[in-house]
Amino acid sequence: MKIRIGTRGSALALWQAEHVAARLKVAHGDAIETELVIYKTTGDHILDRPLAEIGGKGLFTKELEVGLEGDEIQLAVHSMKDMPTALPEGMVIAAVPVRGDVRDCLVRRAGDEAPMARIGTASLRRSCLAQRRWGDASIHSIRGKVETRVGRLHEEGERRMDGVLLAWAGLLRLDMPDSRDDVVFNPLNPDVFIPAVGQGALAIECRADDAETRKLLAPLHHADTAACTTAERAFLRAVEGDCRVPVGGYATADRGTLRLRAFVGAPDGSAYFEHTALGDDPERLGAEVARAVLDAGGAEVLAELRG
Repeated sequence: MKIRIGTRGSALALWQAEHVAARLKVAHGDAIETELVIYKTTGDHILDRPLAEIGGKGLFTKELEVGLEGDEIQLAVHSMKDMPTALPEGMVIAAVPVRGDVRDCLVRRAGDEAPMARIGTASLRRSCLAQRRWGDASIHSIRGKVETRVGRLHEEGERRMDGVLLAWAGLLRLDMPDSRDDVVFNPLNPDVFIPAVGQGALAIECRADDAETRKLLAPLHHADTAACTTAERAFLRAVEGDCRVPVGGYATADRGTLRLRAFVGAPDGSAYFEHTALGDDPERLGAEVARAVLDAGGAEVLAELRG
């Protein structure tokens, strides 16, 4: 049986798709054959504007979902953090594999211990948290492939950054810590520098009515990761968060009990509302934390951001 796997074309996206293909091969052996089908998404086309300006849903997923609808592919591999909280009708996240490292990472030039003047990030969440932690630095929007963003540390003039904030899981998946000696990597405490909802996790999407593909994906599903990301996404849905809002959430699971810490803030870090709670129902926990954050002042921040 041949399984066509949809993916974006970046090195990181290809690693993720190849990882899923390898896991399927381990689970099913010679019973299946896999093929990667590469798509270029709206978010890949528009690189000269911050994500917050582009807005909209499905910036990195829509084209792959069109491929699923047209039966060009049987499944699509996404970074969970790119997934809208509401999927198109007829689509389902069929499997959530074991999560990678959830942390953000500050990347700097090797040997450079001077205070950072310029920090680059593509995320309003990271911008908010960076302003709170490194208030003397200016924050600059940078987009593109992971390798391109790390390369900004060595450019000249206004394009040169003193630090770049990226997902640690992506850097590990690309073997950057072992292959680069011109930069240093500093993973950040997720209880202080709260990650994006779904960060470090993958989402494998297929058609809801494709029972055969869903059955094939079942061995790849990790219940604790799914429960944690469900709680995080429930929080995001309740605050109506997207890439235009500085919002983060990170859940852990311990013997059936979930712990969710999440926040809403202003892009410049001037306002910040955080809450942590425990629970055993992911959807209910996400909604509970959202209510607490909104009631504490997050609702006013969001209203101001949305005009």
